[in-house]
Amino acid sequence: MVVHSQSGALDHSSLIKTCKPTAGVFNGIPVVNLRDPEAKSLIVQACSEYGFFKLVNHGVPMEFITKLETEALRFFNLPQSDKDKAGPPDPFGYGCKMIGSNGDVGWVEYLLLNTNPQITSHKTHTVFRENPEIFRSAVNEYIQAVKRMAFEVVELVADGLKIEPRDALSRLLRDDKSDSCFRLNHYPPCPELQALSGRNLIGFGEHTDPQIISVLRSNNTSGLQICLKDKTWVSVPPDQTSFFINVGDALQVMTNGRLRSVRHRVLADSKNSRLSMIYFGGPPLSEKIVPLPSLMAEGEESLYKEFTWSEYKTSAYKSKLADYRLGMFEKVTPAAAAGL
Repeated sequence: MVVHSQSGALDHSSLIKTCKPTAGVFNGIPVVNLRDPEAKSLIVQACSEYGFFKLVNHGVPMEFITKLETEALRFFNLPQSDKDKAGPPDPFGYGCKMIGSNGDVGWVEYLLLNTNPQITSHKTHTVFRENPEIFRSAVNEYIQAVKRMAFEVVELVADGLKIEPRDALSRLLRDDKSDSCFRLNHYPPCPELQALSGRNLIGFGEHTDPQIISVLRSNNTSGLQICLKDKTWVSVPPDQTSFFINVGDALQVMTNGRLRSVRHRVLADSKNSRLSMIYFGGPPLSEKIVPLPSLMAEGEESLYKEFTWSEYKTSAYKSKLADYRLGMFEKVTPAAAAGL
């Protein structure tokens, strides 16, 4: 897989200094047991402070996870010429090198799939000529199980914030027109990093996810980092049996900033490959993204201008990966205008 310049040399713009973990935080990533009676409060607290947490006792069968990981690795281990038959992404399909269309480079290759079972992975089926139904089945089983878990998580968010009705968030993900997608990321090892003492290579550049919620599972290779409120980057210890939940930009708006989308990135590894699988739960394209009325206190003003998910998605994918995408949708409050 070629992911950088034609000469094969590492692009120095994609190199960063090694992140040193902050004491008390590296091993302090919030962990929530989905069956804990206090889960709703713990989830809201984690999403408010971090925009991120690890979810255990999630109920997704390990055989679904293992089956899909096996099929994904089988795909990414194919000859490059075979993988290219499933691309380029438009937006779905196989891609590498460029993350988006605006020059955001990463040490990554990926499959982007629609979560609608009727059209999932139509390109990749042409690659798996021997047993395409095995791949289709693995993807569908995994996605359906993860969706059910995601619905439960956002309903617990609603419970914790006292949002009415309880399905105000989950109904958007359940909708037949939900604009959700699923991405398989493969980060090959980068042996050249061994000669770059104290430097790391960006596998996937810093960004926030634009959707409502992201559900991530990865193998046991490290690389994921999140940015704390004080702008410190901390590494997330890998755990291949658990899931990690990200607050997305849309959920930040819908909670009027009570929950914050988390800025995160992935670093490449010199020896080990990393495989991650992410469900991005998005609303229908026509859905208006505004603070939920039942959450707003009397006299509370929205921090954001009204927009549809289609408008925000279009704006987000025209921007650079690291841009603060919500900035152009924020309102200037009287207090902010006065410099207070």
